[in-house]
Amino acid sequence: MLKITLQIEGMMCNMCESHTNEAIRRAWNVKKVTSSHKDNETVIISENDIADDELTSVIEKIGYKLISIRREPYKKKGIFSKLK
Repeated sequence: MLKITLQIEGMMCNMCESHTNEAIRRAWNVKKVTSSHKDNETVIISENDIADDELTSVIEKIGYKLISIRREPYKKKGIFSKLK
């Protein structure tokens, strides 16, 4: 699993967050996506990597600017994750 964090410029409200999340879900089969207009950030949890140019294209198509992309392995948190 991979955690992909996008720094996005232009999100101003909760509707912007929803719009971004929905665009990502339509473009890829991801496990989870959350956005924060306050942090200018979208976090994607996915089993597969997504190419930078594809991410940029989807974000720019909905009217925002992708500033940076950060990837790191995703480790599930919580009490049940320690039982494995």
